[in-house]
Amino acid sequence: MASMLMHSMRSCPGNSARAVQFAARSLSTSAQLQAAVQTKSKKSLAKPGVKNIVLVEGVRTPFLLSGTTYSDLMPHDLARAALQGLLHKTSLPKDAVDYIIYGTVIQEVKTSNVAREAALGAGFSDKIPAHTVTMACISSNQAMTTGFGMIAAGQCDAVVAGGVEFMSDVPIRHSRKMRKTMLSLNKAKTMGQRLSLIGSIRLAHLSPELPAVAEFSTAETMGHSADRLAAAFGVSRLEQDEFAMRSHTLAKKAQDEGLLSDVISFKVPGRDIVSQDNGIRLSTMAQMSKLKAAFVKPHGTVTAANSSFLTDGASAVLIMSEEKALAMGYKPKAFLRDFVYVSQDPKDQLLLGPTYGTPKALERAGLTMDDIDVFEFHEAFAGQIMANLKAMDSDWFAQTYMGRKSKVGTPPMEKFNLWGGSLSLGHPFGATGCRLVTTVAHRLQKEGGQYGLVAACAAGGQGHAMVIEAYPQ
Repeated sequence: MASMLMHSMRSCPGNSARAVQFAARSLSTSAQLQAAVQTKSKKSLAKPGVKNIVLVEGVRTPFLLSGTTYSDLMPHDLARAALQGLLHKTSLPKDAVDYIIYGTVIQEVKTSNVAREAALGAGFSDKIPAHTVTMACISSNQAMTTGFGMIAAGQCDAVVAGGVEFMSDVPIRHSRKMRKTMLSLNKAKTMGQRLSLIGSIRLAHLSPELPAVAEFSTAETMGHSADRLAAAFGVSRLEQDEFAMRSHTLAKKAQDEGLLSDVISFKVPGRDIVSQDNGIRLSTMAQMSKLKAAFVKPHGTVTAANSSFLTDGASAVLIMSEEKALAMGYKPKAFLRDFVYVSQDPKDQLLLGPTYGTPKALERAGLTMDDIDVFEFHEAFAGQIMANLKAMDSDWFAQTYMGRKSKVGTPPMEKFNLWGGSLSLGHPFGATGCRLVTTVAHRLQKEGGQYGLVAACAAGGQGHAMVIEAYPQ
């Protein structure tokens, strides 16, 4: 596939010059963009006989580099903080929610249903059911759409969804042989049996088993896959570094201007109050170019600077039927509209979820790329983003792999991830989806747009896309 994709991309328009230009263009055209979208008059995506489901509010803890201020906490501590922040921001009665759903990827064994533990810790009524879902980097997307489905089916009127990831303290197991020996010891009935089992332990049994960082089905790390994907689509190291610099620059600008209003302050027990993300770094191209390849050594193009970093953080959103929200006196931020989940080859197309998901979500909503005012794509790697943009701009790829007559089309950079993204803000695996949706809602309000699109890739070759419509102001 790689050689076929290289052929495709060589025949496609565009090169690194476009990447050189888009960072500056994104920073300089927001005023024109706001004026342009405010002049549009578009139809609503409301459907007769179908409930309108709305985003009332979304919050998140500051996203921090793992091993920093949150390092002594547990996942449910962060999830609880996000839930408490949501309660505080909405003044929501603690018994007014019908269900709570959280997404997470690497589970803490002591709190396997982190949704329930966090909800109880946050003070929600113990009569509210809660469950936890996992779908790699789109886990909180799955939490939100599960809640969406429950409201659409008439089972609930109000759902809290969210996600949490805590990379500062991941479960590290004994080796399988050691685990088997320890379980057998627990069942041994005589001293002789116990001594025999203890005597069977060898030094090799003490080797720890770390959480998997590779795809189970392919045994390949996501970073290695991102490097291969970038090479297949002809994405240069320069393009990746430029996009990463763009992400950090835009994130810093958004942070300084107070646009990241979903971030809540969190008093970390025994430490200071944390009120902003700490992974944003303003580097020069010269500094970034000095970094060595992180995965495909020595000639790979994916580095620490153009990859998302291990992050601790949690998010939460309040989703309601429009009728319920208005009855409770809330002014919703946005309508949650059509969404899709997609899945493809986890070997060669692991990170192409946005390419496959975007056209399906748009078609379900009856929209085109030109109708979308705000794009928020998950940035796992700069190379992954650039590869998706090139795939979306390729007729050959659409015809050969997607069964489409023509290309999807690329999002204009002046509408794309204008407040930074996962490369700069951070990527707590289970929590990013809620950040994306809340950011779209806030950007639509700020920029005067009507339609937004969220898209994300995930491990296993899966992906998600959702259309969001601004609530009339």
